[in-house]
Amino acid sequence: MAARNTRTDSLTLEVVELIGAVVARYHEEYEQAAGRHALTGAQARVLGLLSLEPLPMRQLALKLKCEPSNVTGIIDRLEARGLVERRPDPADRRVKLAAPTEEGLRTARSLRDSLDFAREPLAGLTRDERVSLRDMLRRMVGAGGADDGAVVGADVGV
Repeated sequence: MAARNTRTDSLTLEVVELIGAVVARYHEEYEQAAGRHALTGAQARVLGLLSLEPLPMRQLALKLKCEPSNVTGIIDRLEARGLVERRPDPADRRVKLAAPTEEGLRTARSLRDSLDFAREPLAGLTRDERVSLRDMLRRMVGAGGADDGAVVGADVGV
């Protein structure tokens, strides 16, 4: 008897569809929340990342999987609104870090607080279930399962 192809068995297909539905609903809510703050989704994601720690443009581009020139434009627009500032990296003064202003931190917090979809389904899970889910998702994206403090998917703002 031949082994079932795990890429096309009904359970795998259902899991893939459910993950897709969760991602689609989350992105829809995230775009709406960004719009309420007069931000694009990309601007909101950058602000969310920077609220965790100031980052150089190149690192932001890697996290967002886009060209550094795109990040520069996003930072320019956020800076013009007073949400982000550029500052020298204390470790290497040749490098500029993008960092949120106080207003940027307030906006990022408000964005996170307005995202109910991601929190509501998770609230029904125990802490152990959330840890297991997190560890499985980390394995799926290749980040390992150890509690290393990594923020997987930080750009989604949860």
